Amino acid sequence: MSPATSLPGTSGARPTLGERVARRRNRPLLVRLYAWVLSDLGVLGRPARRRALAFLRRSVPAAVTVLVGALVALGAFAAATPGWIQAAALAALAASLAATVWRRTAGTAGGRPAPLRQQLELGSLFVVAAYALAQAAGEGAAESPLQPLVYLVMAFLVAFLPRTAGFALVGLAFLLELLAWRERGGRPWDLAAAMVHSGFVALFAVLYHAVLAGHVAAGRRSERAAVVRRLAEIEERARSLRLLGPAAIPQHDEASWTAAAVVEVEAAVSGVLEVAEAALRCRTCAVMLLSADDRELRLSECRSSGDGVAAGPLPAGEGALGAALKTGRPVRLHGDMKAPSYALDGKAPGALLAVPLVEPRGGHLRGVVLADRAEPEPFTERDERVLTALAAEILRAAEAERLMRDVRRTRDEKERLFVVVDRLNKLAKPAEVFEAALEIARELGGSEFAALTLVEPDGERRSHRVVRASGAEAAGAPGLEGRVWPDDDASLVASVVKLGSRLPVKDIDVARTRVFDAETRLASLASLRVLPLAVSGEVLGTLVIGSTRPGAYGGELDRQADFVAKQAADSILRARLYGETERLATTDGLTGLLNHRTFQARLDEALAQARRYGKRAALLLCDIDHFKSVNDTYGHPVGDLVLRGVARILAREARTTDLTARYGGEEFAIVMPETDPAGAVVIAERIRERVAAQVFETGQGPLRVTISLGIAGFPEDADRKTTLVERADACLYRAKREGRNRTVTTSGALARLAPPRRSPGAPPA
Repeated sequence: MSPATSLPGTSGARPTLGERVARRRNRPLLVRLYAWVLSDLGVLGRPARRRALAFLRRSVPAAVTVLVGALVALGAFAAATPGWIQAAALAALAASLAATVWRRTAGTAGGRPAPLRQQLELGSLFVVAAYALAQAAGEGAAESPLQPLVYLVMAFLVAFLPRTAGFALVGLAFLLELLAWRERGGRPWDLAAAMVHSGFVALFAVLYHAVLAGHVAAGRRSERAAVVRRLAEIEERARSLRLLGPAAIPQHDEASWTAAAVVEVEAAVSGVLEVAEAALRCRTCAVMLLSADDRELRLSECRSSGDGVAAGPLPAGEGALGAALKTGRPVRLHGDMKAPSYALDGKAPGALLAVPLVEPRGGHLRGVVLADRAEPEPFTERDERVLTALAAEILRAAEAERLMRDVRRTRDEKERLFVVVDRLNKLAKPAEVFEAALEIARELGGSEFAALTLVEPDGERRSHRVVRASGAEAAGAPGLEGRVWPDDDASLVASVVKLGSRLPVKDIDVARTRVFDAETRLASLASLRVLPLAVSGEVLGTLVIGSTRPGAYGGELDRQADFVAKQAADSILRARLYGETERLATTDGLTGLLNHRTFQARLDEALAQARRYGKRAALLLCDIDHFKSVNDTYGHPVGDLVLRGVARILAREARTTDLTARYGGEEFAIVMPETDPAGAVVIAERIRERVAAQVFETGQGPLRVTISLGIAGFPEDADRKTTLVERADACLYRAKREGRNRTVTTSGALARLAPPRRSPGAPPA
């Protein structure tokens, strides 16, 4: 029996992809697209279906916006009897708008900021909804009664959405107005109405945005001003309670400590006044604190059932309060008395008790605690003892906060100084020490300027050099770093080096003071300190710090600066010793060139680099001719003179990239990176000629010497270090055998064929 056949899609089996495509060819494009998507979701895997469904959900608001916007542009909502298409579009719009608002509300409750896409979706739904309602209410009229709704919605969106989203929605409104005008026929006389609508949309958007921005800016200014006022009030109260010195400026964490201390003392004062009000049955109970100059009284805290107490400032020497401050003892008054200066209503109390705030240690006056009664019932001695005890509690609270502040300050100071020592001790190079010292110095009191100078020998005298400077432009001295000037007594730096102590001892006119050389003035600074960098009685230089604030230094800050300068001096000396030790370990003590051990290591590095990057290199070995005869004839001191002279010529004539070393005895070596033998011969001949022309003055007359040189190249002559050295050494000895005072390469060619010249008094060859 032959297998049964059937038409495509008539059996129960799933149609193939081709069959599904053939079915969809005769359907409309939009129907085909959605049918394709919905039918193919079944063949996708679960993750793919989940992503596809999520994409469809995300695209619904945009699709609804496009659909309703298109209907608005076509004027579909202006029909007298809306059809099912308009009703379905409005239902979809309402559902999309509700879903989008709910999603944004949930995100806001969860603390998640709305992305720009979600903001645009929500705003565009509101815009097309407003246009649809306005068009439906107009029913084809030239001007809809709900047209102002569009302006209000636009103003609302621009006010509460970010600027980018808001003005994008303004553009959407312009587009809808333009499309609606085109749909009405695009007649020029109808364009005026569309332009008026667009103009009002832009006007409302800009005005609301400007008004909101102005309100926000004004609110921020008010908040900043309130914060500044509160900080100033806290600082003033701290000075009144002596939590700060008269000229102290809170720095770093000290400002927060001061604020916390003031809050604690205010809480203690409030508690004391509450107790006093209940215990003394008074109308007014207040604490007045003296100003920093002890001339005025200012209200700190008050509890009153009357019209209140004047905040001040009040004269500190008048009335009952002045009497209590002058005598340092409580004052009790009752009966007929004149109105005190603190009474806002100008009425005299029936009884008054004033107790001075006198610190137990030192007897310093800090203010006065007062209590009054409206009735002429006098305060008793018991009341006086109660208020005196409460005043003592206020002083104890302030003293406790001062002690806590000192403990915190001492602890943090030790931590900062420990960090300074630890940081400077880890540095071994002078440049690193300079940078760290300046950075630490600028942190002292918020200094805007810092510089470090060193004393340098200058022949028989000495000079000063600015090795590092930070903030020189802000101080009005650009280009300060690197300045050198001779030692004299005219500059403040030179005076500090000479005296070995910190200057100036008091505030000076920095702009008119010569701190460095005669051409430099620190015109922008108001405070200055120059500290010596002294170690074991030797002054290495100075540390200069400056600030644009008057009176920025003094007291504890000066002691910290002295400590930093001392540690910086120790670190500079240690870095110098380390550098000197490193130099002695790598250089020859007589000639100052690299020693043999360092030469071997550097040669390995040069050959490894040439091998890695496919470069060439050359090795030059040279030997002073008849050097043994020079020592025997003229003595070893003259031999050392000749060695140093030849070494200077080698170092001077070699290139900056070449490595020059004393190979041993009277032999020297030069490693020439990226140089072939021909190029090395040019340098070798220049060196040979300079040596031959050099005259050494001795006790037995002038002396000239010559040198012989051998050159080998890498990799053409040898590809290993040992072979390269052997080849160069063989060329050197060939130069000696063939007459000396010449250069020989491994190719056998003699770069110098003339016979060697004899120096006056030199031994024969």
